[in-house]
Amino acid sequence: MIISHIIGGLGNQMFQYAAGRALALRLQESQYLDLDGFSDYRLHQGFELTDVFLCNVPIVTKDQIRNEFGWRCSEKIRPLLLKPLLKWLRSPHFVVEPHFHYWSGFSQINCSCYLYGYWQSEKYFKPIADIIRQDFKFRHDLQARNLELARQMAACTAVSLHVRRGDYVSDAKTNNTHGLCSLTYYRDAVAHITEHVSSPHFFIFSDDIEWCREHLNLDFPATYIDHNTGDDSYRDMQLMSLCDHHIIANSSFSWWGAWLNPSPEKIVIAPIRWFSAGYQTDDLVPSEWIRL
Repeated sequence: MIISHIIGGLGNQMFQYAAGRALALRLQESQYLDLDGFSDYRLHQGFELTDVFLCNVPIVTKDQIRNEFGWRCSEKIRPLLLKPLLKWLRSPHFVVEPHFHYWSGFSQINCSCYLYGYWQSEKYFKPIADIIRQDFKFRHDLQARNLELARQMAACTAVSLHVRRGDYVSDAKTNNTHGLCSLTYYRDAVAHITEHVSSPHFFIFSDDIEWCREHLNLDFPATYIDHNTGDDSYRDMQLMSLCDHHIIANSSFSWWGAWLNPSPEKIVIAPIRWFSAGYQTDDLVPSEWIRL
């Protein structure tokens, strides 16, 4: 049994699932998801993974966790064992991501376990990338306005451009951790795209689309997408994945929007500074993407 602790927005949920899926396949174990963290979670849209994608994976119960792994993985003890000073109490079956960048010890795990972390690197699941792409096929087809946008994207050289603001602006703690991509980053990214792509059409995605209209000032055809909100927010990722090229924010949401485009010819531009805080992020962005 491989249990993936799931928390955060849709992009985070996808990373956590993908790492657990890779480990479960390598060890020929069943994968389960633990959603206990969503009991009082009020950010984003809550747990979305299996509603949005075709991946079908069971939800683990507290009894199953206790019966499989004992007291060290119980929901009451787990928060204590996350503390570095108490890590000596962890059993080999309780695996905590030791740092943000890729952890090579992941490939040495050889037993059923509970995975706790964000696991934000393609390296955790790259050997099964084709399977992950199948798991992350969108469950629901595009309709109405989104279907028309998809047709428009297919008829031009479409470039997704994502601006993440929202809680990156409104929440001081989040802002101190993540920071914002600057206008200079977006201008440089657009310049790079236009130097390498003929007749690009930019499709702008954001949780603050009015800010984008006011500040981006693109000299190229641009469509601002402002209607996918609430439970339909994931549709922006679905549309991003249909574009030919991508300019992403420091956001796992647009990271996945770009990654789900399977084209080997795509240009993906990502910010070189992903966090305001000093995390090492060399492994977060695939090596073939461009960082500015």
